[in-house]
Amino acid sequence: MTRVAVWLGDAAEDQEWVDLLSSLLPGIEVMPMDTAGAPDIDYAVVWAPPAGALARHPGLKAIVSVGAGVDHVLRDPELPKHLPILRTTGPDMVQRLREYVALHVLAHHRDLMTTDAQQGRAEWKQLVTPVASKRRVGVMGLGRIGAACARTLAGLGFDTAGWSRSPREVAGVAPFHGGSGLHDFLSRTEILVCLLPLTDQTRDILNADLFARLPRGAAVINAGRGGHLVEADLIAALDKGQLSGATLDVFRTEPMPADHPFWQHPRIRVTPHIASYIDAATGASVVASSILAFDRNGTAPDVADANRGY
Repeated sequence: MTRVAVWLGDAAEDQEWVDLLSSLLPGIEVMPMDTAGAPDIDYAVVWAPPAGALARHPGLKAIVSVGAGVDHVLRDPELPKHLPILRTTGPDMVQRLREYVALHVLAHHRDLMTTDAQQGRAEWKQLVTPVASKRRVGVMGLGRIGAACARTLAGLGFDTAGWSRSPREVAGVAPFHGGSGLHDFLSRTEILVCLLPLTDQTRDILNADLFARLPRGAAVINAGRGGHLVEADLIAALDKGQLSGATLDVFRTEPMPADHPFWQHPRIRVTPHIASYIDAATGASVVASSILAFDRNGTAPDVADANRGY
């Protein structure tokens, strides 16, 4: 019998997914993952599994990441390199990210941080901002989710560009790619949205050098991974006025410590990793479909490229 094990790091959440997957996969045994290595399993449905846990299951056919990112799996130094990693995405996840990006791009575009501060001082002062077509927005990362967000911004009328590692064409979005295209992309971008995967090449990419290449007064939104951002460089760029503001949804340590300077900085908006997520019912349906497809065909619709890290 095919066996599927679940590890999400919370016993109650694990059991919820076990129950949902059991109802969607009749004839397949679904259980919480035994990190000690027994019983053996065919598929591991995981988020941030303990280091070495997957290597204890020599019969694994594939790993299923409960999310679009796979860095939480690839960081395991004992990960068996031959195992395919199936990503979990769905229309709800993409829609939530589109909403988040549109909301916060508009907030920076209309300078709501300044109007919020004015409200705190009971100060009535009307701000004049350009229309969207006069605002240059750039999206870093043009995978399925990034491309959808870029199209949404273009649909709102923003002068939208996208940057990716390799050439990508997205309707209504000016394309830039590779190291040669990064300078031109940054120099024209007034609101930068980071939706990159976290890889060795993108780690710490949001740093002092990158901020200096943006127009003075630009804003940054990071909904990718906390590891993209050099935190001290962001604070310095804000305090010097190179950046006008930042919205951050992902952090190096989550939950973020109560004494972290981001909480109190007047030009930083913090959201607690809510840009997008997969609810259990929707996620379990996508995971079940991926497992059935892989069991039947030896592949699935959304397999990560471990060499690229996404």
